[in-house]
Amino acid sequence: MYNIIGGFMYNDIFYRDIPKLDLHGFDMQSAKVAVEDFILENVFLKKNKIIVIHGVGKGLVKKSVHDTLKNNKFVKCFKVDNYNCGMTIIDLDI
Repeated sequence: MYNIIGGFMYNDIFYRDIPKLDLHGFDMQSAKVAVEDFILENVFLKKNKIIVIHGVGKGLVKKSVHDTLKNNKFVKCFKVDNYNCGMTIIDLDI
């Protein structure tokens, strides 16, 4: 089974089972709320790694996502994926 993320066929065995939130089409404020809800949901489910797909574009949604992650007490660390700059990988502190 393949997932299409950012126009690519994405079947990486390392990311396949990690919960993902796709923010394509979201504005900055909606993205912030969606990310906060996604984090809380995954903390409740005891998932320690999640992925947020924000896309590339002008970088506004990415900036909003990263600002939200910096200020969230459940986020241990986060980084932009090495192969897809439109995706951020997040480690949660649960």
